[in-house]
Amino acid sequence: MLSLGRLHLITDTRPGRDPLAVLRAALPVAGADLVVQVRVEDDATDREAYELARLVVDACRPYGAQCLVNDRLQVALAVDAAGGHVGADDLPVRAARRVLGPDAVLGATAREPVTARAAVDAGASYLGVGPCHATTTKSGLPEPIGPEGIRAVAEAVTVPVIAIGGVTASSVPELRAAGAYGVAVVGALSGAADPAHATAELLRALTC
Repeated sequence: MLSLGRLHLITDTRPGRDPLAVLRAALPVAGADLVVQVRVEDDATDREAYELARLVVDACRPYGAQCLVNDRLQVALAVDAAGGHVGADDLPVRAARRVLGPDAVLGATAREPVTARAAVDAGASYLGVGPCHATTTKSGLPEPIGPEGIRAVAEAVTVPVIAIGGVTASSVPELRAAGAYGVAVVGALSGAADPAHATAELLRALTC
């Protein structure tokens, strides 16, 4: 199976948030168990995405953590990230694989077994599956699929399944029991009073 960290931190670039401060708090705690997904707001320029991704790659390197870039694969290539992640409205997985090359990490979004298997067949290295719970971090999301939805996808594929959407440390054990390899979080770290402590709690829940 792909060598992949179990805790995925998605950068929160909403007004008033400081994604680099959160990252710097999480990295010493998580090390190589952390995967950082650089995600920017839709109205951000490619230059802004590039500058953030470049800083994230540099910060991750000493810790052996991986950096992926969501949606903007040209930025992933430009900063020499480990790979990228594509959603339903981004490049098709097969096209994204051609862009990134055969060795890059490529994540794809799925929420049910048929699309999950199709994404894997097209070249996805892992799947981001959800939303598993209600979340206010991103608007326009479909209804939560819950742990049973995670289980349905995990049983249909052989690649790592990363549960996303309203994940907290207390919900991790149920998601892991449903077959999730790891979890992706935004608010659980970006909204935490102590992101380092929150990172440690998530990692403990992931390894129990």
